[in-house]
Amino acid sequence: MTDFASTSLPRHLIRGAVGFGALIGSVALIPVVGFLSLLLAPIGLLAFRGCPTCWTIGLIQTISRDRLERTCVDGRCTLTATTSPPRV
Repeated sequence: MTDFASTSLPRHLIRGAVGFGALIGSVALIPVVGFLSLLLAPIGLLAFRGCPTCWTIGLIQTISRDRLERTCVDGRCTLTATTSPPRV
């Protein structure tokens, strides 16, 4: 499984703001600056590391990191809450 999480929640949220801002701006600015505004789209995709869905999965992983523990025994896996306090 690929890890999409960031090192911290604020960093992940900043990446999301840049990504969504660039994608929305690339379409919204077409009437103002023409199709040159579409050059913002690759910046948005770069901030998302590929796609908004990947960013969303990473947000969930970033929030749940160190709060859930996966344990597999005899081919059966379960998720349990960790007893240690989460990282900030």
